[in-house]
Amino acid sequence: MVWITSNLLSIGTGLVPTGLSWASPSLPTLAMASPENAPIVLSGVLLSLVIIYLASKLGGEISKALDFPPVLGELIGGVLVGASAFHLLVFPESGAQATDSLLMPVLQWVGGLTPEAVTEVFESQSEIISLLAELGVIILLFEIGLESNLHELQKVGYQAALVACVGVAVPFAAGTVGLMMLFHVAAIPAIFAGAALTATSIGITSKVLSELGRLKSREGQIIVGAAVIDDVLGIIVLAVVASLAKTGEVDVMNVIYLIISATGFLLGAILFGKFFNQAFVTIVDKLQTRGKLVIPALIFAFLMAFLANAIHLEAILGAFAAGLVLDETDRRKELDQQIIPIADILVPIFFVTVGAKADLGVLNPAVAANREGLVIATFLIGVAIIGKVVTGWAVFGQPGINRLAIGVGMIPRGEVGLVFAGIGSASGVLSKPLEAGIITMVILTTFLAPPFLRVAFGQSAESEPVVESIALEGEPQTLQ
Repeated sequence: MVWITSNLLSIGTGLVPTGLSWASPSLPTLAMASPENAPIVLSGVLLSLVIIYLASKLGGEISKALDFPPVLGELIGGVLVGASAFHLLVFPESGAQATDSLLMPVLQWVGGLTPEAVTEVFESQSEIISLLAELGVIILLFEIGLESNLHELQKVGYQAALVACVGVAVPFAAGTVGLMMLFHVAAIPAIFAGAALTATSIGITSKVLSELGRLKSREGQIIVGAAVIDDVLGIIVLAVVASLAKTGEVDVMNVIYLIISATGFLLGAILFGKFFNQAFVTIVDKLQTRGKLVIPALIFAFLMAFLANAIHLEAILGAFAAGLVLDETDRRKELDQQIIPIADILVPIFFVTVGAKADLGVLNPAVAANREGLVIATFLIGVAIIGKVVTGWAVFGQPGINRLAIGVGMIPRGEVGLVFAGIGSASGVLSKPLEAGIITMVILTTFLAPPFLRVAFGQSAESEPVVESIALEGEPQTLQ
């Protein structure tokens, strides 16, 4: 689950969850820059992209050289250029001001900006980068959908559903009860923190699985399927806790609507694909101009993402469903190759931005205000890891399957956890120590999961690396 909707949640300032919608602190509303500052905003965006791509490439290459998944290096690169270190890439929705960004003095010197104009430029260029990051994760999930296999996902559907349900119920119950019993946290803040423990970052896990060549393994398909279902469950949990934060009561009709719409959307997309695939290929074959395959595919992906967002689900679920549908066409391999360069441009923006928004300053025990948060964080991290690892043992009827890898694959909270933390902060229901504990849990689970997943798959050497033969385009293909 990634960036829940396209509005700000600001409980107490008028933007609150009402009816069938709520909002996210991760996607700011676009503030228009004045015409005279527009060229400087563009300069800020271009300079930010230079920093993002340098951090992504250097981090990925170093991580690869150390035999870690490159996505881990991209996240760490983001941390180094972000709020935790060099302050080259900071965001107002994380609490940063224009004066916190080391890019702003450069832009102020170049454009001769007033202090008010600097703030305007900072907010505008940060919003554009955030939107590019959102577009990046939509492309990532579309690519993951293309690399997945609908038939195999359907085979593990009930297993993935069970893994997802256990992965939501166990950490939520353990976290909520533990905070209330051990730390005497009030009910609503404890429920909010417990809800933050339910998240799974499908973007990070799927990327690591793809890099390890395990995306189409039995474990990979269960993890991806469970993460998608976890997304849907996470949306519902978020709606519940957002209602609690606002009114102390749960909007039952909103929850029922979300359950029906999420289930109907995913099932509808799969059924629609059975009729759409041939029409898609027929249309593509009639086109003659450049981009005749990739442009119609992106139109379909963005339309599906829009429809998901329009019914208050996540745009990435629509993009993932579009990828699953087009994976069944005869042009899938060609489309795969054409999407890769687009993903190479946009996806690093997402991962570096996630790292940049994570402030590791909350881990500093020398700051007295952090100590209580670190104690709570230690508890939350234990629940976050154990609560997801046990999901692997919810799988049954799969002899020789790597249960540890399945559990570890569900660990990273990533940008999803940051959404929960941001909404909790905006609502005012979280104390500073509890908020710091949640952020610490999100950071560590995000960074520990990629190497843990590598180790977990390495431990299954004695049970063969799950080689399966899946019929693609009429020819059996051995998957490594």
